[in-house]
Amino acid sequence: MRAHPASASASARASVPAGERPAAREAILLVGGKGTRLRPLTVHTPKPMIPAAGVPFLTHQLARARAAGVEHVVLATSYLAEVFEPHFGDGSALGLHLEYVTETDPLGTGGAIRNVAHRLHSAPGEPVLVLNGDILTGLDIRALVATHRDTGADISLHLTRVEDPRAFGLVPTDAAGRVTAFLEKPQTPEEIVTDQINAGCYVFTRSVIDTIPSGRPVSVEREVFPDLLATGAHLQGMVDSTYWLDLGTPQAFVRGSADLVTGRAPSPAVPGRRGEYLVLPGAQVAADAKLSGGTCVSAGAVIGSGARVDGSTVLAGAVVEPDAVVKNSLVGARAHIGGRTVLDSVVVGDGAHIGPDNELRHGVRVWCDARIDGGAIRFSSDQ
Repeated sequence: MRAHPASASASARASVPAGERPAAREAILLVGGKGTRLRPLTVHTPKPMIPAAGVPFLTHQLARARAAGVEHVVLATSYLAEVFEPHFGDGSALGLHLEYVTETDPLGTGGAIRNVAHRLHSAPGEPVLVLNGDILTGLDIRALVATHRDTGADISLHLTRVEDPRAFGLVPTDAAGRVTAFLEKPQTPEEIVTDQINAGCYVFTRSVIDTIPSGRPVSVEREVFPDLLATGAHLQGMVDSTYWLDLGTPQAFVRGSADLVTGRAPSPAVPGRRGEYLVLPGAQVAADAKLSGGTCVSAGAVIGSGARVDGSTVLAGAVVEPDAVVKNSLVGARAHIGGRTVLDSVVVGDGAHIGPDNELRHGVRVWCDARIDGGAIRFSSDQ
C-alpha cells in the first residue's frame, strides 16, 4: 500500500491553464479483475463497485475522467459484469456516453484493451486514455495527454515515485522523459536504478491499440510495452507525484475511502462536504457516537450510543452496537457488530455477525455471513 500526499506536480502543467490543455475524448476503463486480494469484499461485488466515500469507486474514476474532458468511456468488464450497466446505464447522469464490453475469458490488461477497440471512435492519430479500475490518484490527466501530444509518443505512461520500489516494476527514463526500459521487481540494491514505477494510467495513440494481439491473454506491462520499446516505439513517461494509491488490498481500500472523505484524495464525486466523516442520508448515528478520520456511514446503517468509528467504512444496512470501537476497518453491508466489540484493521464481509465483547485486530477478515458469538474472543491475523 503506497500513498503520496497531494504535493509536487509535473512541470509540464505550469504554463497552461488546466481547462485549456488538450483532452482525450475517449477512455477505456479496465474493470474486469476478480479482486482476489480484496476478498471478502469482492465475493458479491466487483472491485470497482465497492463503495468508497459513499459511492462505487468507479464513480470517482468516471467523474475525474469527465472533468478532464473525456466524453466516451468503454468499460472492459469480466467478473460480475452484469453489475455495471444496471447501475451506470448509458452514463448520461455523469455527462458521459458509456459502453460495456464483456470478456468471456480473462484476457489480461493488454488483451482487454484490444478487445474493446472496435467500440472506439477516435481517428488513428488521436489519443485514447486507459485507466486501471483499482488506482486512486490525483493525476492531472490533461497534463498527461498534453505530454503525449507534445512529444509525439506512441504511448505515454503516468509514473510515480515510491520510497521502496522493490515491490514494483521499475520504469527508468532519460533526461527528456522517454522510457528506456521496463525492469522486473528488483532483488538487490544494484538493480534499483530508479524510484519511478508504472502508476497504471496510460495514453495510447489509437492506431497502436490495433497492434496488440487479439483473441488471447496479453499483459501491457510484461508484453506490449517491452515489445514496443524493443522495436523502437516512442514510450514517454510523465512523473506526477501527487496522491497515488493502489486499492488492491482491503486496508488500502479502507485508507482510500477515508482519504476521499477528508479531501486528501481528490474527486468531484464525493456526495457531501469533505471533513472528518461523511454520513449519507438514511443512516442513523447516535448523538454521543464519535466519528472521525474520514469515516463514511452508508444509507440504512446504524451507529449506536457511545460507539467510536475512526477511519472506517460502514456499508448499507450495517449495525454497530453501543460502545463498539471500529478503527481503520470496513464493515460490510448488513453486517452486525456487537456492543463493546473492538475492530482494528479488520474487514467484515456482507451479512456477517460479530457478537458483543470480542476483539479482532491486525488484518483479520470475517467472511460473508459468518457468525462469531459473543464471549471476549481476542484474535489477530498474526497469531
